[in-house]
Amino acid sequence: MSRPLHRGVPIRIPERNNDSWDSQSKDKTEKEGFDRRFSSTYPSPLRSPFRLLSDNSNSILGITENGLSSDPYIIGTPRNRHKLILFFLKFSLVFVVILALAGSFWWTISISTASRGQIYHGYRRLHEQLVSDLLDIGEISYAPSRLKELEFCYKEFENYVPCFNVSDNLALGFSDGNEFDRQCGHELRQDCLLLSPSNYKIPLRWPTGRDIIWVANVKLTAEEVLSSGSLTKRMMMLDEEQISFRSASLMFDGVEDYSHQIAEMIGLRNESNFVKAGVRTILDIDCGYGSFGAHLFQNQLLTMCIASYEPSGSQVQLTLERGLPAMVASFNSKQLPYPSLSFDMLHCARCGIDWDRKDGTLMIEADRLLRPGGYVVWTSPLTNARDKVSQERWKLIQSFAENLCWDMISQQDETVVWKKTSQKSCYSSRKNSSPPPLCGRGYDVESPYYRELKNCIGGTHSSRWISIEQRQTWPSRDQLNKKDLENFGLQSDEFSEDSESWRASVRNYWSLLSPLIFSDHPKRPGDEDPPPPYNMLRNVLDMNAHFGGFNSALLHAGKSVWVMNVVPSNAPNYLPLILDRGYVGVMHDWCEAFPTYPRTYDLVHAAGLLSLEFAQQHRCAMLDVFIEIDRILRPEGWIIIRDTVPFIESARALTKRLKWDARVVEIESDSDQRLLICQKAFFKKQGN
Repeated sequence: MSRPLHRGVPIRIPERNNDSWDSQSKDKTEKEGFDRRFSSTYPSPLRSPFRLLSDNSNSILGITENGLSSDPYIIGTPRNRHKLILFFLKFSLVFVVILALAGSFWWTISISTASRGQIYHGYRRLHEQLVSDLLDIGEISYAPSRLKELEFCYKEFENYVPCFNVSDNLALGFSDGNEFDRQCGHELRQDCLLLSPSNYKIPLRWPTGRDIIWVANVKLTAEEVLSSGSLTKRMMMLDEEQISFRSASLMFDGVEDYSHQIAEMIGLRNESNFVKAGVRTILDIDCGYGSFGAHLFQNQLLTMCIASYEPSGSQVQLTLERGLPAMVASFNSKQLPYPSLSFDMLHCARCGIDWDRKDGTLMIEADRLLRPGGYVVWTSPLTNARDKVSQERWKLIQSFAENLCWDMISQQDETVVWKKTSQKSCYSSRKNSSPPPLCGRGYDVESPYYRELKNCIGGTHSSRWISIEQRQTWPSRDQLNKKDLENFGLQSDEFSEDSESWRASVRNYWSLLSPLIFSDHPKRPGDEDPPPPYNMLRNVLDMNAHFGGFNSALLHAGKSVWVMNVVPSNAPNYLPLILDRGYVGVMHDWCEAFPTYPRTYDLVHAAGLLSLEFAQQHRCAMLDVFIEIDRILRPEGWIIIRDTVPFIESARALTKRLKWDARVVEIESDSDQRLLICQKAFFKKQGN
């Protein structure tokens, strides 16, 4: 806070006695000469006050020999005395101003460095507030179309997933299953906000929401549930409003026995020993409704469910509704947006994938994603078929798995378990150099982004070729050792500093995630906002994950969440590091729609994303990105955006159009960054 200037200093004006005037009147000066000199040199006493006081000559005052004055400034008359008093008053005012300025200057140069910093900070805050106010004024002055809130989409768009338009893909000539693939750029963006279904309800908190979901929240009919014959779909009970998953119930085929069987086939006592065997992350292909991953989650295993886009009865939508990791993806014609050597186990239970198709390229892609020493678990009637055609197909798959250096370690009924080799020498020792060949360095991309499937074995050139048995087990895997960090060009100090910074940030975030922050009602003195419960959030999307520090900090703080760590396609690629830490994530271009269904995340976090996407290149509009955030965010869900002041103010202006409640929060007094905390409203109004 700046100190007030010295606005007044008492000044005593010295009095002149009559003796001084009498002594000076002895020197005579002609009246005419005085008039000429005075009028030419001193036209006004206010123009040269210092000269007037320092010059004591009688001629200036017009005093004659006899002590009388013939000048208009004669002292003896009341009029002249009044003018002289007025002159001294004006001079005193000038003197006071000069003294005040001198005192202010002396105070300024005497303040400490810390005080200067406080003054500068106060000035900067005033400047930022001025900028904010000017932006508000600017918004008001824009055309009405810029201020207009976005309309709601038509009702048929309530489950809209961009980039997965089957009818348009068929019209464009896609076939042989490719019509279900992700095809972005062929459709117009929807500049509207998706409404929730008419009977939509806020999902139940974890872990209750893992086993019970609301029927109205997913696009699933009772007929689809009851007619399904798959393992996971049969573990469901349906009533008027809810779907219950009772995987441990004796009246259903439980995944507990199935998981126990897989553990025994690997050579473990039970599924709780998966972590000790080096298994942490599992890719569940065509996961049904996520019951396998839901069961394993209690054993510290993280399962990523992937399935093709389905217009209705979506496996991915229902799995996410249960609070489990999932995204729309398929083994068909493109490589998945995951790094090579990303998962410890691949699971495919009656997933419907014909692994013998396309010259085995689907199996090659599965091999690329699997870490050395990892497991492939496949449950299919084909492995136990009796007809000749099925047996021939099964032999072909076995032969190709052998060429990939997969060792079949066990088979029970319809379930087969392979183990990928940990030795690169296996590929050179294959009979007659059996196909497929190893990819060259130019084709062995660490993190491909929806590239065409390759007919060569990838990952062998990576410095991350480390067997799962040689990796640290969970949760020690979260803190990478010095050698692992060197593979990514990082130092231990840099990594530790990032982790500590995010832990502090999560503590601050959690204190802000309360509806009371948006309350306009004053609190009583001493009242504090109650902290949100640890399970307030479940599904979290980090749009710019960097090292995965936000994910790590949430788990360190005991929050019951899982995080989809997204590395933007135009950012430094630390996605392999994130997956090596034992988390799940994906590469994505945020100028395209994210491969998920509407209303699937409780919290969307974006630190530095706006600066990354819009500081230099403008491949898409910020509003387009925000509309996509609104699509994937659940009603009453939260958005945390962390960025520099200009981008935060631009984003804050857009929140009004999206109907979000928003507040800007200062992070630190000396930081040029701000937080934008937003909450999506729950609208039950129906679209046109």
